[in-house]
Amino acid sequence: MTSWSNLLAAAALAVLGGLGQGAVPSAAQAAEITVLGGMGVISGVRDLAAGFQSQTGNKVNAVFDANALAKVNAGAPADVVALNPGVIDDLIKSGKIVGMRVDFARAGIGVAVKAGAPKLDLSTVEAFKRAMRAAKSIGYSTAGSGLMVAKIMADLGLTDELKARTKFLDGFPAAEAVARGEVEIALQQINVILPVAGAELGGVLPPELQQYNPFAAGVLAVSKEKEVATAMVKFMGAPENRALVRKSGMEPPAP
Repeated sequence: MTSWSNLLAAAALAVLGGLGQGAVPSAAQAAEITVLGGMGVISGVRDLAAGFQSQTGNKVNAVFDANALAKVNAGAPADVVALNPGVIDDLIKSGKIVGMRVDFARAGIGVAVKAGAPKLDLSTVEAFKRAMRAAKSIGYSTAGSGLMVAKIMADLGLTDELKARTKFLDGFPAAEAVARGEVEIALQQINVILPVAGAELGGVLPPELQQYNPFAAGVLAVSKEKEVATAMVKFMGAPENRALVRKSGMEPPAP
């Protein structure tokens, strides 16, 4: 009986030992992926990445890259890229992205003011025009949301009137120029304004003028973790994760 008891005890320990070791590899087997995003989308990507990482245990590196498209075209190592939907479509056609495009966010335009400055009345088109005319200097970029702002100014007949007080800003968030005192106000995507220290969101464009920059994601063909990358992209577009999209000042895609 003693020998049988010893054998049973040894077998039980072996099973328990096997179960104990089986729990460890689940963490060890967690994947690590990289998501590339430009200035206009990286804030939303970071919040979604943190949510996906918390839910799945997989590590997600959300990397800001001003030249994300160039990096993708050069075959740089990464797993997911977030860009404008049309660019994602082109990358699918060229074979740089595999699977489907997933639309996950859009970003509206706001006006940055210096931290502590009064908020602006932008409630109507006329109020917006008054605020622009009252500004000592205005900044916006020559790309992305800046192109939308330029069209708005042109449509309102303000381009020539404000030309002498307009400064074009590229390579950094326009709100940084407000924080440094280089311009009084700056127009840019809301989610790009919010993280800038020394500047605040002074108001958002009225509905009649508001423009949205859409963003989508796709799995890169060069990814070595396509299963996890695909899960990440699905997570980004899932309706139940829209609170994470809104967290950084972005919005879910248009219905």
